[in-house]
Amino acid sequence: MADSELQLVEQRIRSFPDFPTPGVVFRDISPVLKDPASFRAAIGLLARHLKATHGGRIDYIAGLDSRGFLFGPSLAQELGLGCVLIRKRGKLPGPTLWASYSLEYGKGLTWSTCCLQPRPTGDLTLPSPGTMNAACELLGRLQAEVLECVSLVELTSLKGREKLAPVPFFSLLQYE
Repeated sequence: MADSELQLVEQRIRSFPDFPTPGVVFRDISPVLKDPASFRAAIGLLARHLKATHGGRIDYIAGLDSRGFLFGPSLAQELGLGCVLIRKRGKLPGPTLWASYSLEYGKGLTWSTCCLQPRPTGDLTLPSPGTMNAACELLGRLQAEVLECVSLVELTSLKGREKLAPVPFFSLLQYE
């Protein structure tokens, strides 16, 4: 079952060479979101991985702006957990923390977070390695333990897995 589900998700990913800059191949996840069966398969595969790897140790799923907002709440719902959203700086009212980062193919932004009590454990979903690093830093400053970073698509040429170490990283699909 898992192989057929993974194939369904993989068939929906579209590739656009030289976007947003020359030399970058953009992997478009929009067709996964458009097709209920492939979206359900992606969430199910990620949820089964997290259950098998971490059991009941996860308190929250942290979804990072913006793709993590699409997958994080559904993944959290599937696991019976809450979802915490980590947003771009200036998008949340009240007290916030922020960390800066740079994108792999452009100028970086800053991030802010709120809504976490000290010491939750959780998983991060679906941004680039730079944004995941910034989110891990923010969560660490809040005394949260990041159990693992997960992503639908991994761009291996960005070496995000290595950049996130020692935090474990899991992806459903890997591309150069």
